[in-house]
Amino acid sequence: MIGFLRGKLVHKAPPWLQLDVGGVGYEIEAPMTTFYNLPVIGEEIKLHTHLVVREDAHILFGFHSEADRTMFRTLIKVNGVGPKLALTILSGQTADEFYRCINNGDIQALVKLPGVGKKTAERLMVELRDKMPDSIPTSSQSAVPMQANPGQESISALCSLGYKPADAAKMVQAVGTEGKSCEDIIRQALQGIKR
Repeated sequence: MIGFLRGKLVHKAPPWLQLDVGGVGYEIEAPMTTFYNLPVIGEEIKLHTHLVVREDAHILFGFHSEADRTMFRTLIKVNGVGPKLALTILSGQTADEFYRCINNGDIQALVKLPGVGKKTAERLMVELRDKMPDSIPTSSQSAVPMQANPGQESISALCSLGYKPADAAKMVQAVGTEGKSCEDIIRQALQGIKR
């Protein structure tokens, strides 16, 4: 229904951002892989979108790249994987990394993502092995740091991905916040879990 939005970035606080498109403010939920590529507040961006309609809400999901949106749509077709879990998976791995995990049968990398247990990882492997696109294009744009308190924003973002507040705080403390953007802190915290 809404394929993409182009407008001015008004607000960003993971996992939510707000886009002003011709005077209409769209609230969009996005994975961290999209937040890593957001410009500063006030600049124009284009997001590929997917609208989920439920009885109680209409939720718009936004993605920096077409590859991420394609992967999101592939994930939500898997039995037991809803939009929230799909967003969490794409926050912990790029579409390219997820594609490699499925093709290589790397269940251990999937189990390390929040909300993905062994049974869910195995189901993802079985159901997606033959459904994965032939190739996943990758984005070459670099990250732009976020404003405000990066440590607190990082903890909040990790909590929205399914981590408990105490665990999120420990993860952020382990990587440190000195001179780092929110995206850098989250990326390092999630990479620390993969090791």
